Amino acid sequence: MNKSKLGLPIGTTLDRFIKQKEDEFSSATGELSQLLRDIALAGKIVNKEVNKSGLLDITGGFGEKNVQGEDQQKLDVVADIRFTRALKNGGMTCAVVSEEEQEIIHLNPNCRYVVAIDPLDGSSNIDVNVSIGTIFSIYKRISPVGGPVQEEDVLQKGTEQVAAGYILYGSSTMLVYTTGRGVHGFTLEPSIGEFVLSHDHMTCPTDGNIYSINEGNYFSFDEWVREYIDDCKKKGMTARYIGSLVADFHRNMMKGGIYLYPNTEKAPNGKLRLLYECNALAFIAEQSGGVATNGKERIMDIQPTAFHQRSPLYLGSSKMVDYAMTFVKADISDVS
Repeated sequence: MNKSKLGLPIGTTLDRFIKQKEDEFSSATGELSQLLRDIALAGKIVNKEVNKSGLLDITGGFGEKNVQGEDQQKLDVVADIRFTRALKNGGMTCAVVSEEEQEIIHLNPNCRYVVAIDPLDGSSNIDVNVSIGTIFSIYKRISPVGGPVQEEDVLQKGTEQVAAGYILYGSSTMLVYTTGRGVHGFTLEPSIGEFVLSHDHMTCPTDGNIYSINEGNYFSFDEWVREYIDDCKKKGMTARYIGSLVADFHRNMMKGGIYLYPNTEKAPNGKLRLLYECNALAFIAEQSGGVATNGKERIMDIQPTAFHQRSPLYLGSSKMVDYAMTFVKADISDVS
């Protein structure tokens, strides 16, 4: 038998890839690299529990509401515990801001990095076996290392992110991240328990044919949003909406599309959280060639004023987002 057919390589693992990128910078300390490994480890654990959730009786509601006033699912709480514990034990994180917690979670004051995270996005889809995800942003603290973390360390613009990413728990589990030098995707190889590079230098098509929005809120949207949706329908575009932000964004980044979550009558400031949902995906979108805006300004230029601040979000293929924004300008012109 030909030896070349035996022992074929499995590819580049996440750990090896991170180490290779770290070696490119003489000033690298390894802290951010370890932090990314900590997130990957927690992602593997959450993936295991998501896959076994029906057998472990951790689906369904937890019986409490989170700081957003939303019903917590059991896996929301489990994921929050897993990621916080991994970041604490990894020893590279000074503080965490989580969707599931009201205040800053203080960890190691001698560390330089703050993590803002939605531990389990789309958790209402768990019980029906639909894709869900984790979203994270990483910032470098502003206050001196060694002291307590301050609000200014957390309330930073998206432009100050040093890394961001998401983990998609779907038909396969993927970790996608950027440190500002392109977007890289890794697929979990369950037989060896490793994330393996599967999508190097991911790029979002400049145009597409998919629009993703919860049309059940149609009559609560601003006039310009309704006009844009009607335009999409007239052009015969494809409507795709999963209800899990990570899954909707990932599909559109791969195939070309636009994701819209406007403000509504019930949520006049939008529903998605700026720090750990909008900023992270905006960073990834821009690094892959896409665009992210709140309808008035670039998402990553917004100065946060609260940990759980909300924002409208329009992101995806650059031509599609730019075209959608022409409806905003037309609406403003009509009013004036």
